[in-house]
Amino acid sequence: MDIISLQNPKIKYIVKLREDKRQRQRDGLFLVEGYDELTLALMSGFQPQSLLTAPELASRTIDFPAAETTTVSRAVFEKISYRENPDGWLGIFPSPKTSLEDLKLSASPLVLVAESVEKPGNLGAILRTADAAGVDVVLVCDPRVDLWNPNVIRASRGAVFAEPTVEVESPNALAWLRSRKMRVLAAAPSANELYTDVDLTGPLAIAVGTEDEGLSDFWMKNADMQVKIPMLGRVNSLNVSIAAALITYESVRQRNRK
Repeated sequence: MDIISLQNPKIKYIVKLREDKRQRQRDGLFLVEGYDELTLALMSGFQPQSLLTAPELASRTIDFPAAETTTVSRAVFEKISYRENPDGWLGIFPSPKTSLEDLKLSASPLVLVAESVEKPGNLGAILRTADAAGVDVVLVCDPRVDLWNPNVIRASRGAVFAEPTVEVESPNALAWLRSRKMRVLAAAPSANELYTDVDLTGPLAIAVGTEDEGLSDFWMKNADMQVKIPMLGRVNSLNVSIAAALITYESVRQRNRK
């Protein structure tokens, strides 16, 4: 066993990476925990800098081309873990440097714009929807939670590795969309048209905002159309990931029908 002490400097550093966004950004590193997520990361071309494993917890083996593999005790792994039932695998990865110019679009692209999403679970769920629905790109605009937050990775079930995603400021995102001749749809409770009553085929970017504030004036003013999801109860808003999924799959439905 390489590490059994909870006070080991490497263990303290990993805890810091898990908890501190500034540390992740400063060092250009992020954590991935779990056999399935690690496997998807490797399949998507991500290469770990190092791996940690707890033999007491790991029931499956991983053959990763890591710079180093460190075995730790169960107690140590539970300290660095961010899951309720850890499976004994955690990797440290260099953060990718993806830009708008690196993105490739299909002939009739579908893009999701997630503005200022602040809850890791919501951003992770949006990424899962994007991957499942075949969305070309997710643009994470003016984020309040970083893309490589461990809880975003966990909530996305690894979709963050499979779905082309870029963190970008809203004006740059809009300029890029316009240069690709894409219409912008804004999801807003105040809209007059239902999302099922508009044409969602052709090059399209679906923009969603926070549950409390919705989309900013920037996206509302620059949108080519605004749509709403019918609300028949007393609550006047949906979870942002649910709203994104409904509109995205309506677009997929219309495209498949054509």
